[in-house]
Amino acid sequence: MLQQAFNGLVGGAFYALLALGLSVIFGMLRVVNFAHGSFYMLGAFGAYVLLDSLGLNFWVALVAVPLLLGAAGVLVERVFVRRLTRLDPLYGFLFTFGLALILQDAVKHRYGVQSQPYPRPSALSGSLDLGLFDYPAYQVFVLALSLLTCAATWLILTRTRVGTIVRAATERPELTRALGIDVGRWVAPVFGFGVALAGLAGVLAAPMRAVNPLMGADLIITVFAVVVIGGLGSIFGSVAAGFAIGLITALGNLYVPALSQTLVFVVMAAVLLWRPAGLFGREEAAL
Repeated sequence: MLQQAFNGLVGGAFYALLALGLSVIFGMLRVVNFAHGSFYMLGAFGAYVLLDSLGLNFWVALVAVPLLLGAAGVLVERVFVRRLTRLDPLYGFLFTFGLALILQDAVKHRYGVQSQPYPRPSALSGSLDLGLFDYPAYQVFVLALSLLTCAATWLILTRTRVGTIVRAATERPELTRALGIDVGRWVAPVFGFGVALAGLAGVLAAPMRAVNPLMGADLIITVFAVVVIGGLGSIFGSVAAGFAIGLITALGNLYVPALSQTLVFVVMAAVLLWRPAGLFGREEAAL
């Protein structure tokens, strides 16, 4: 059971990274970024392309791919998303949904639908003794890096002036504008940061999961459920819900495998009935 719980925390690490980026983007732009899963997929394929075409290893991809996708996210926001923020939110949803399909089909056209192999870095190919059981070193690295990234993001948002402005613009955009702060100048960097987190999750997923054009589509619905459970726009809630859902799903696979794929939506329905704003929505987002 302990080993399965650890599996759940590792799975929750991907949910947490993706939900964190999705929550920040929604909080500031009020855009439901349905292309988030495709950026996650591009992160995995970016690592594969760097290795296959340029011979660059995992460690280079871990830095380069999120930066490149973050820059692409800034460009997407400035050229396309910014034009839609003053319209009905449905336009933003339709645009990101269409963008997801375009990116997915573009990768299908170039690489097909078969999964591409990606090796684990040799430095993390063994196992670690965690006391009660041995566990693959790479999974431990994924969990540690995810926790470190989420903690660093939280510290930046809560302990720095720039972070305070971004957090205020994310959670109270209208009030922030009323105080004379130019929220618009922070929108593109925040969108790019959210996309970079998705890319980071994709690079981390490449050695563990099948690198294929559909990997983002298979995950994004669950990530949306995670964000709703934590509270739309809630930064802390998204991270906490991500790890919690990973744990619940893993234990569900162990005890109630027939319901393991639907447990997250059962939890979401229960949370919405109890707290419509999500577990941390009232405190963090007050939507």
